[in-house]
Amino acid sequence: QVQLVESGGGLVQAGGSLRLSCRAPRMITSTFNPDDFSWYHQAPEKQRELVATIRSSCETNYADSVKGRFIISRDNSRKTVYLQMNSLRPEDTGVYYCHSRLRDYWGSGTLVTVAS
Repeated sequence: QVQLVESGGGLVQAGGSLRLSCRAPRMITSTFNPDDFSWYHQAPEKQRELVATIRSSCETNYADSVKGRFIISRDNSRKTVYLQMNSLRPEDTGVYYCHSRLRDYWGSGTLVTVAS
């Protein structure tokens, strides 16, 4: 059963923006709210890398490569985590995955392509 559903990917020109969403339709509020969520990026032929994390407290952490450009947020009432991606670069191209730490759920990913 799919626990996390990502969306929002697409083709964008360098310098553009996208907002990714990660919904957790099967998680109940009492399990979603205390969980920490992360976005990972997997570039073509490379390993998956952590991009950003938001804790249940809403504390956030970012990889150095996206600091100042990406913003992770969450809306517990919608059981959704977002990744606002600004000033996109060609090296941001790849599949973006959502992950829940406590439940260890993964989504199937959403593809972002940044054209130079």
